This record gives sequence, C-alpha cells and structure tokens, in this order.
Amino acid sequence: MNKTEFLLRLKLQKGLSYLKILQVMQQMPPDEDVDHEWLNCLELPDEILYRVERAFLSDRYESAIENLQRNFKIISFFDDAYPVRLREIYRPPILLFARGDLSLLEKEVTVIVGSRTPSQYSGKVIENLMPVFLKKKQVIASGLAKGVDALAHQNALNFGGKTIAVVANGLNYFYPRENTLLQQQIAARGLLLSEYLPDTPPRPFRFPERNRILAGICKNVIVTEAKAHSGSLITANLALQENRNVFAVPGAITSPLSAGTNQLISAGATPVIDKEIDL
Repeated sequence: MNKTEFLLRLKLQKGLSYLKILQVMQQMPPDEDVDHEWLNCLELPDEILYRVERAFLSDRYESAIENLQRNFKIISFFDDAYPVRLREIYRPPILLFARGDLSLLEKEVTVIVGSRTPSQYSGKVIENLMPVFLKKKQVIASGLAKGVDALAHQNALNFGGKTIAVVANGLNYFYPRENTLLQQQIAARGLLLSEYLPDTPPRPFRFPERNRILAGICKNVIVTEAKAHSGSLITANLALQENRNVFAVPGAITSPLSAGTNQLISAGATPVIDKEIDL
C-alpha cells in the first residue's frame, strides 16, 4: 500500500489523533510502501497498534479515499510536492488537502497577517507594498480570515500576483462566509490549502494549528496591525522559531492596533519603514 493511501486511512480511522499518527509516521520507511511485514514490526502501544491494523486491513475506506482523490489534490509528508520548508518545522502536517496550483509551494512565499478589524492604515500599506513583493516574485500567503488576511489575498489577485490561503477548516467549508467569493477566486487563480479532512468545521484551536503551516511554508512574515494579544503574533513567533524573516509595520503608540507590531519590533522584528524592504 502506498504511503499516501495508508496515511489517509489513519486520518479516517477514529481514535487516532495527530500525535498518534505522527508516532506511526516516524517509523514509516522513507522509500518503500507499507506492508504486513512492516506493520508487524511497529513499536507502538497496543491501543494505537490495534487501530493502525484496523485502518490498514479494513476495506471500508476505499470509496472515501477514491472520493477524496477525485475532488482534491492530496500531498503526504513523503511526497516530492510537500514543501521543503514545511517538512522541517516542529510537528509538520502529515497530509495536505489542496485546490489550485500546487507549483506555488515551490516558490518563495511571503505571509502577510494582521488584525481582523484593521484600520485604513493596513490597506494602504499592503496596497503600496504589493507591487514590490510581486516584483521580487513573492507568492503572497495568508489565512483567509477577515481583515488583513483578506486584504493581502485580494491585493495579490488585483495586482496580477499569486496567493496561497491556508485555512483552519476543511476545504468544503467557506469560512468566514463573507470571503466565499474570495475563496473561490483563490482556488481558481492561486492555491487553497488545509491539513483537515474536507468536512472538518472551523474551531478556535485549529487557527493556531493553521498558523504553524503559514510560518512553515514562508520565507518572510509581515505583520501590518495587531493588538497586543493578536493571533497574528502567534504566526510571527512561530516564524521566528523557524528562523524566518519577520517584519512588522510600526504605528502610533496610542493605537491599540499597533501595540502588537511595535512589540515585535522591540523584540527584534525588522520595521517596515518604506518600500525598500529586503525580502
């Protein structure tokens, strides 16, 4: 059985969390398919081993896997299409489900994130910097949330660039609803990406999980506006841990929306003070 199908079976098997599947994946042969002989050599707790064997032997997953492969592009950790940068992060996603242009994962990626309720300042900054990013052949990525995320994706498309949206739900969901058209445009002209099965709903804990993928696929992260405890700072801090370039747009010390970015600059992020940004 090829490794992608096997990992899909584990993903569909009830009772196997990400961490349990990761334990299995760490023992998988890098250049070979999985078989009964390998299965019998697994060193796992009995409870996990029982569920792994059920996933491997059961024929009830065949139609579900055929349906997934028919409707989505699926990349496993072991595939050549899996992004090299992402493979190197702490707890990388085991599978990625995609719609759109997978070749964008081979290019340099700049992530733009910020507040879900930004001021006009973020819009002006993104609009002014977008031609610079695209001239430097950067693919723009974000999380398809309201606010700065949507501005980043939409400006990339408006300027004729490419964009990647990493979402915190399955690709059968449109979340938030007001970004439905934008999500459709990205699927047609860019790339939609998720580590979750297609019918997985958005939940609060999935947004930080999504952020680690954004930090993993990129070379640069730019934060435009963010409050002191913004989720955007999670992405920036994860990017710092993975030795990515982190930039922040400074703002007035009286503005709550600049508290997070000014804090990042104080901690060592590069301030964005003009268009001469060294990506």
